Amino acid sequence: MEEVGVTEPEEPVVIPIDGVLDLHMFRPGEVKDLVPEYLDACQRRGLRHVRIIHGKGLGRLRRTVHALLERLPAVESFALADQEAGGWGATLVVLRPRSA
Repeated sequence: MEEVGVTEPEEPVVIPIDGVLDLHMFRPGEVKDLVPEYLDACQRRGLRHVRIIHGKGLGRLRRTVHALLERLPAVESFALADQEAGGWGATLVVLRPRSA
């Protein structure tokens, strides 16, 4: 199984590439590298639908994630999740098919 790791001084956090990225365990400064890396790994595995859980809070993390998604060529579209998938605490992303 392919995994993405974000290293901290003590030990890396290993994230399974399963189409769901929960950002609660990461610091805001890690998100700018983590989200593109995770989406790239999903795209390489053929996963086109990804849910990013950023939480509701004040919306700062959601805005950061959305700003990143707007700039990534791999992203076909994104929108806030419906209530069953997390409401405004999660964003659903559709990735473009990986070009051969």
